[in-house]
Amino acid sequence: MGSLPVGTLTAMFRVARFVACLLLLAATCACGTNGDEPSRTSTRAGPYRVVDVVDGDTLKVDMPERTTIRVIGIDTPETVDPRKPVECFGRAASQRAHELLDGRRVTLEYDASQGREDRYGRTLAYVWLPDGRSFEQTMLAEGYGHEYTYDVPYRYQRAYKAAEADARAYERGLWRPGVCD
Repeated sequence: MGSLPVGTLTAMFRVARFVACLLLLAATCACGTNGDEPSRTSTRAGPYRVVDVVDGDTLKVDMPERTTIRVIGIDTPETVDPRKPVECFGRAASQRAHELLDGRRVTLEYDASQGREDRYGRTLAYVWLPDGRSFEQTMLAEGYGHEYTYDVPYRYQRAYKAAEADARAYERGLWRPGVCD
């Protein structure tokens, strides 16, 4: 089999790159959002003052009544469940949540695909830090929890899974060798 001229290879590479870009664009459009803007199924509210950090995935805010928020898309090791012992890295995850949230004003984002409350009556929401970062994605990227899908896919699922995969790949937080053997 003969080799192709350099010009033909270059043209084929450009076509392949163009097709890859089109596929990426199509995938983004199919999701209905680019991940930076609220979708039609989500709404934002706040900012609200954080009055208590329960653990790495639960907090309380004044809105105007004290309301318990269970953040969407993340599960951190347990520290307060009376039915379970404190789990490995649970105290570290809670401490990091305190560092990020104590005394801050956060914006909440609700996602219609997840409902407004969980089975325990906690309000389900994404939490946005004052600097615009996602609390959940920050915790996952630093290795303080697992991506968690309760029932159906949610708006930021792909980004949260990628953040956890990155933390695992770079052995951050609870993914460090020997941390939770």
